[in-house]
Amino acid sequence: MLDLLNNFSADVKAGPTWVYYWVNFMGLVFVLSIPFAFKRVEARWIALSTLVVAPIIMLVLYHKLGYQRVLGWGHIIAWTPVLIYLWKRKTTWRVQETWTGKWIVLTVIVMLISLAFDVTDVVRYALGHSM
Repeated sequence: MLDLLNNFSADVKAGPTWVYYWVNFMGLVFVLSIPFAFKRVEARWIALSTLVVAPIIMLVLYHKLGYQRVLGWGHIIAWTPVLIYLWKRKTTWRVQETWTGKWIVLTVIVMLISLAFDVTDVVRYALGHSM
């Protein structure tokens, strides 16, 4: 398992520099779900989808197929239901009053940007474009 994680990290790092920095920025944003999860249910769902479910799906796909555009399915499957849930609860975010609310907005923006790339990658994979 550790070899799989190391290989995945090496593949990300070997790619475009901006992707490496984007993945690390996303990781930082998502790790913040841990302390916020003590106060907010939204953070618990974000933590589950970004730190558990998506990585598991992506590592299974990576193990089976390697570093391919199809890995975007991990984010699409794990994050879409959470984004729908968050959007339905947007009136409870309290963005102006709380740091958690501001973080939720940042997280939603980060997830949507990443999903735009992920959907594009999955479609390109389906059309036969490899990395």
